[in-house]
Amino acid sequence: MNFLLHLIEQYGLFLVFANVLVEQLGVPVPAYPTLVITGALVSRGEYSAPLLLLTAVVASLISDLVWYQAGKRYGRKILSTLCRISLSPDSCVNQTESIYLRWGAPSLVVAKFIPGFASVASALAGTLNTRRSTFIFFDSIGAALWAGLAIFLGSLFSNAIDELLNVLAQLGKWGALLIALAFVIFIASKWWERYRFFKELRMARITVGELEQLFRNGRTPTVLDVRAALSQRERIPGAKIISLADMKELVIEGSLDDEVIVYCACPNEASAARVAKLLMNKGFTRVRPLLGGIDAWVAAGYAVEAAVENALGAVAAVSSSVTENAEHT
Repeated sequence: MNFLLHLIEQYGLFLVFANVLVEQLGVPVPAYPTLVITGALVSRGEYSAPLLLLTAVVASLISDLVWYQAGKRYGRKILSTLCRISLSPDSCVNQTESIYLRWGAPSLVVAKFIPGFASVASALAGTLNTRRSTFIFFDSIGAALWAGLAIFLGSLFSNAIDELLNVLAQLGKWGALLIALAFVIFIASKWWERYRFFKELRMARITVGELEQLFRNGRTPTVLDVRAALSQRERIPGAKIISLADMKELVIEGSLDDEVIVYCACPNEASAARVAKLLMNKGFTRVRPLLGGIDAWVAAGYAVEAAVENALGAVAAVSSSVTENAEHT
């Protein structure tokens, strides 16, 4: 434990840079404890607060630019990848996109304070072709607020943190084990949240082949497209586009026993399953998510129809917001 504290004292800036960098790249290694501890050391005069803040902001900006470039190059594919590896799948593309489409680039100012938002928002900014200078401006402000708060808290509670570090140092290897145990508990809790989320959405699916067969047999189930607006370039013929926000006003013609198929473009059909659950709570008895979503439907070579107007409207809204923000900056 003394060796660990010695590393923090001697190489704090390097540890801050590395910790923030890997965390913002998506590795579940919390950087806030490191920032708080080094913030406490600022009060001892061991670090310069501006230099510590600059180190954290630069590391954060580098990782965010990686996701920004990935979004610019790979588009929606990188968003799906982020959701697939995220420990917080319930706060993935749909939620992030709704916030970004509403507020534009300024939403990056608070992105790091919202679990599961920061990396997806950076990739989404690239996908939407947000101007790089605008992205860097707002993302830097967000990183400075996020890191600055941790450093401030560390400095404010430096005495309490010093006492905690002294206790851990006295415990020696047991102190290091306590830190390791806390980290394991953190990862386990995130994994358990993810497991519970997908367990709640576990239900029977319909395959794309089965849905196509329904159409061939002349049966026309109600098909609901619940994808994020940017994903709505093409849709299953006859599908009705809705969002979670529209669920309260959704009216489905027919009886509660009619078949309803819900699809999205996210890992494990998470959004579709969530909407299916809401419909079941409304009394619908034959609701199923489409296994593999729109991607599986397209890959099977089945017919699609254009749904460009929604995506173009969303992009236009964001472009307008970004342009206004750029003019102010």
